[in-house]
Amino acid sequence: MRYLPLTPDDRTAMLAAIGASSIDDLFADVPVEARLEGPIADLPMHASELAVERHMSALARRNRAAGEGPFFLGAGAYRHHVPASVDHLIQRGEFLTAYTPYQPEIAQGTLQMLFEFQSQVARLLGTDVANASMYDGSTACWEAIVMARRITKRAKALISTGLHPHYRSVARTMAKYTGDVLVDGDPTLEPGTDWAALAGSIDKETSCVVVQYPDILGRIDDMTKLADACQAAGALLIAVVTEPVALGLIKSPGEMGADIVVGEGQSLGVGLQFGGPYVGLFACKTKYVRQMPGRLCGETVDANGKRGFVLTLSTREQHIRREKATSNICTNSGLCALAFSIHMTLLGEAGLRQLAAINHDRAKAAAAELAKVPGITVLNSSFFNEFTLLLPTAARPVIHQLAGMDILGGVSLGRLYPDNTGLENGLVVAVTETVTGADISAFAAALKEVLA
Repeated sequence: MRYLPLTPDDRTAMLAAIGASSIDDLFADVPVEARLEGPIADLPMHASELAVERHMSALARRNRAAGEGPFFLGAGAYRHHVPASVDHLIQRGEFLTAYTPYQPEIAQGTLQMLFEFQSQVARLLGTDVANASMYDGSTACWEAIVMARRITKRAKALISTGLHPHYRSVARTMAKYTGDVLVDGDPTLEPGTDWAALAGSIDKETSCVVVQYPDILGRIDDMTKLADACQAAGALLIAVVTEPVALGLIKSPGEMGADIVVGEGQSLGVGLQFGGPYVGLFACKTKYVRQMPGRLCGETVDANGKRGFVLTLSTREQHIRREKATSNICTNSGLCALAFSIHMTLLGEAGLRQLAAINHDRAKAAAAELAKVPGITVLNSSFFNEFTLLLPTAARPVIHQLAGMDILGGVSLGRLYPDNTGLENGLVVAVTETVTGADISAFAAALKEVLA
């Protein structure tokens, strides 16, 4: 429905009904010194719809679209090709909702989609069960930490230095109000992860160990020994995946013993979207399912024996007593979950593996080409589609110079860790199937020019 403002006669009638002579009477309880007199400084006055459209279009033209040139940004948000059919299908009326339906008898299509989504996520992450999505990867990570506390009755989380700093920041913010103790730190520019050190730091107070796979620097490691160490100490292993396409090529965290696997599903179906909305993935072992936040759709049969779908678990404050709730998450990212599920279905297992192989091959080609630039070293001994370059100078000014040459050349560690000068020469580069050989050559040539 279009918004139609009130006429003066409408306002007069409403004021008369409540016994007020003017709009100002409604603010009589607000002290005079606290009232605003006149327009707000620097805020434009109201404009017509046409004028607003023109103004917003002019602002939009100042943005640079990801597809307008060489694009190597990653660090938790990745540019992949999303088939046009995904956008077409998610706009169908029976799907166009961001909410989980409560009445299964009139919402079988949406419930079935969420059931299929859960099945895809569980298989992708290598776990027994997955929920019907979360808001995004960072909040899913925090929910996993508090879930571990509920299960273990402990409150100390060991966080790998390879966890995305934004995820760590969300956890720090939330821990202020829960009493959880987070043991974390910044990464170092070393080829290997800190997982062996984490295994040796687990004690009787540790609720969980949180690792990212691949990590913020693109490093990949085997978490089997760390999972064994967690199990021996009664702690849980939480694995965070920000690039789910990687799991088409590398072993899933669940296969290596992770108890809870969370992540960001943006890479599949959702797109970059100026930073959101995204879709959080959350999965775990069956024995922990009743401590899992969010919702879970299940399959059943009706009175006539026909297959049907229902909302099986929903352990949140709207449905149960607050003290028993696992989370105050108010909804799932239903529309983004649908986009994820459609893209996964279009790919299939063989297609996902092929997509992952293309990503890895192009990343290897880019790493080899960029390593030829004088002064540059590739940090990683192994990687999927993202790796870290060590530059002979601070990376952040270099990135700005490259942007002036119409090349978005990665994410500087100086931006992610502004207070850590030891990381300022690091540059995280992501290479997906959307990157061409010409893009790689242009990036290498521009980087050579800037560093000369």
